[in-house]
Amino acid sequence: MSFDVALTASQAWIFLPICLPIALWAIYTDLTELKIKNVAVLALFAGFVVLGLFALPLPEYAWRFSHMAVVLLIGFVLSSLGVLGAGDAKFAAAMAPFVALPDAGLVLLIVTMSAFAFMIVHQVAKRIPAVVAATPNWASWDTGRRSIRKQAFPYGVGISTGLIVYMILGITGTA
Repeated sequence: MSFDVALTASQAWIFLPICLPIALWAIYTDLTELKIKNVAVLALFAGFVVLGLFALPLPEYAWRFSHMAVVLLIGFVLSSLGVLGAGDAKFAAAMAPFVALPDAGLVLLIVTMSAFAFMIVHQVAKRIPAVVAATPNWASWDTGRRSIRKQAFPYGVGISTGLIVYMILGITGTA
């Protein structure tokens, strides 16, 4: 079963060049440091501020900032409860304006599935000595010891992957 994605191919092509490298950088820093740097959050937001003017009609462009406010509020609550890190919450908020409102449920599903799949892959990979030896300084291998929160996990990987997958779905036009 497939359905149309509200993000158009032209919008996705405009947004992808800024979203892809920043999302990949967020994945890397989350794995290596269990942090998504503020500069990545600000770069993603700045990318929307500039590129959104070219990609979206002005009224929709303006409304997309409310997506960020809502996600930031939800992220703040989840971060306060220790469910996810502040960097994850801020990155999700910076990502929110890129998401068309009709696609919000789809993106939430993609992010959830990505995070869940990555949890499994991460748990398997950290038990393979060759993988850990090839990435010895990754803080994510040591969750619980190097992190501030006892159950720290790099959820930014799922969030960033969700953004990349969403852009690809926008280019193809269906999910």
